Amino acid sequence: MKGFLEDANYSIGLLDEGATLADVIDNCIYEHTHSGKRAFYIGDLGKLVKKNTQWQNMMAPIKPFYPVRCNSTPGVLEILGTLGVGFACSSKSEMALVQDLGISPENMIYTNPCKQASQIKYAAKAGINIMTCDNDIELKKIARNHPNAKLLLHIATEDITADEEMNMKFGTTLKNCRHLMECAKELGVQIVGVKFHVSGSCKELQTYIHAISDARCVFDMAEEFGFKMNMLDIGGGFTGSELQLEEVNRVIRPLLDVYFPKESGVNVIAEPGCYYVSSAFTLVVNIIAKKTVECDKLLPSGVEQTRNDDEPVFTYYINDGVYGSFASKLSEKLNTIPEVHKKYKEDEPLFASSLWGPSCDELDQIVENCLLPELSVGDWLIFDNMGSGTLGEQSTFNDYQRPLIYYMMSFSDWDEMQDAGIASDTLMKNFFFVPSCIQLSPEDRFSTAA
Repeated sequence: MKGFLEDANYSIGLLDEGATLADVIDNCIYEHTHSGKRAFYIGDLGKLVKKNTQWQNMMAPIKPFYPVRCNSTPGVLEILGTLGVGFACSSKSEMALVQDLGISPENMIYTNPCKQASQIKYAAKAGINIMTCDNDIELKKIARNHPNAKLLLHIATEDITADEEMNMKFGTTLKNCRHLMECAKELGVQIVGVKFHVSGSCKELQTYIHAISDARCVFDMAEEFGFKMNMLDIGGGFTGSELQLEEVNRVIRPLLDVYFPKESGVNVIAEPGCYYVSSAFTLVVNIIAKKTVECDKLLPSGVEQTRNDDEPVFTYYINDGVYGSFASKLSEKLNTIPEVHKKYKEDEPLFASSLWGPSCDELDQIVENCLLPELSVGDWLIFDNMGSGTLGEQSTFNDYQRPLIYYMMSFSDWDEMQDAGIASDTLMKNFFFVPSCIQLSPEDRFSTAA
């Protein structure tokens, strides 16, 4: 994947104040209706600028390191790089992508908890020294392949939620930290800080209190071994909600002031991923097939009481699925219900419906049940908040075509970047003006990154 950013032919459409996301979607659907009805994304990169401003206003001086695996599209990486955000990489390909942005190795961390020896060597050669570790086997592997590594001990958090099992899968205990420090001392490996992660689904903010307190204990322990610790990584788990960000900040700020005050010299970082990109991307898909079924299990809860026996139940197949943009559906529940693009009357009847991907695989179910007006093959559906975990490397199952990506930004967001002095010449060459008052023809439209 090295060189992808240089080779990618993509542009960012600058929209005047009269244009909206709906206008862009309408224009793209108009084009795709006449050229093949391929699924596509609209990426509003201005939202990344707004999210970064929000972070700086609320969370500074905690520096964000964006997890590249969350969304590795070139527009996202270039904007975030221009904004001065650091990058958390989990693989060689991600490190190469970020390197191609011209990002300094000091602004990159290698966070994969289970690293391949060859990729540790790649990080060493690239000068990417900061990486995480949570067990002695990993520690010895790092010592063999990256003598200059600077480790963050990944400690487990006690998150009493449905994600507790996954949360405890990675991260070490306080008791084991002492053993790891003994090993590091013997191997001559530097330990420079602590990392923890609190899941975005965690409802108990008390978890942060325990985690920061545990991190302080590890820092104190490190002094006994002569390690000079200067970094605390509070992980990801930031959903993108301003309210959640405010609540997390309210809880952690007093603790950081007490345990890791400014004069301590400890740099606090975080790994906000979906916080930046989730709301920035909208996915638009096309209905490629339709069936009428008689299967009461498809009915949403409560519909059984109001539905007439002769009402149909519809199954729709769309041109994207779990082997593509909905890959996260295999491991987590999809909570979003699509918006129907075509106009329909407010009093138009709604029918029990389910949505499936194009693979004809029994796992390729996107929405188990929802209420929709009756739709036809060729109609379009719109899914919002699709920017996180959907735009990395994707499967080629069943000749699956990856959706095109159309980037956009409003003039006001563009002006904000320029006024802040963060609009580099390299990035600016990708912008072009999109009038709001005309129908864009294919030759005048956005360039795309597939």
